[in-house]
Amino acid sequence: MKIAFVGAGNMGGAVARRLATGGHDVHVYDLDPAAVARCVDAGAGAADSAEAAVKDAAVVVTSLPLPDHVRSVWGDLIPHLAEGAVGVDVSTIDPATADALTAALGDAGHAFVHCALGKTPAAAEQGAIPLFVGGPADAVETLRPLFARMGEKTYDFGSPGAAAMFKLVSNMIGMTNVAVLAEGYALARRAGITPDMFSEALRDTGAFSFQSDVRLPWIVAGDYAPRFGAALAAKDVRLAVDSAARWGVPTPVAAQGLSQLVAAVAHGYGSEDVVAVHKLVAPTDTAPADKEERS
Repeated sequence: MKIAFVGAGNMGGAVARRLATGGHDVHVYDLDPAAVARCVDAGAGAADSAEAAVKDAAVVVTSLPLPDHVRSVWGDLIPHLAEGAVGVDVSTIDPATADALTAALGDAGHAFVHCALGKTPAAAEQGAIPLFVGGPADAVETLRPLFARMGEKTYDFGSPGAAAMFKLVSNMIGMTNVAVLAEGYALARRAGITPDMFSEALRDTGAFSFQSDVRLPWIVAGDYAPRFGAALAAKDVRLAVDSAARWGVPTPVAAQGLSQLVAAVAHGYGSEDVVAVHKLVAPTDTAPADKEERS
């Protein structure tokens, strides 16, 4: 069964490689030749165009940065899909986009499944991620063998829109957590608390989280390599806040977190990891002038 990937960035590329190393027939197209090359090294085939990638594919997967990209690419791809092909999107999109894709592919005789991805690219390389899926039951069942290779647990939300919304809610919570974690760490450092003490003690409190487990070491090290860029984080939280506004759900805390992410992008940190929000609040001094640093 041929599987086509259009888009092979941090998460999409990791999933494509995971499937290729599992013996699946994966063909990849991306605007970045280096992204394609990394997938080829894992056993995938390279395509010269998106249309070539999807030719005769039973499953077509898109992984793209923005909802507008997703809509545009699927608009181009639908006429080239093989009969009976299942469309899958693993991008982070809003429910309106998921609903539009469901309608567009359905009108052309194809099932659409949204499969949002959790955690990090490193976890995706190992198949150690949760999958948040939604789509027709028969299409989801067809994809189960692929899901089993891609992730460690699949959550079926029923509809593509619900799966998309859950991922936005998850990222809204997670990225707002990163923003307040950066502030908390900055405040602790200004109080003279050492990085080691802060990291160790936080683990024994209710404030400990996935983000503090994974990203706090990067904040401490000043490691801003883009596992998940600040600009993408801002995009996801904005989509969540905008969806909430349409549904009449107030999200003032998330809106404040979004303002920090937008500020990070405005300061030129958009292509760095979201932990770059720490740069906005990092103290120039690490201890009160009248006290020694506490270890």
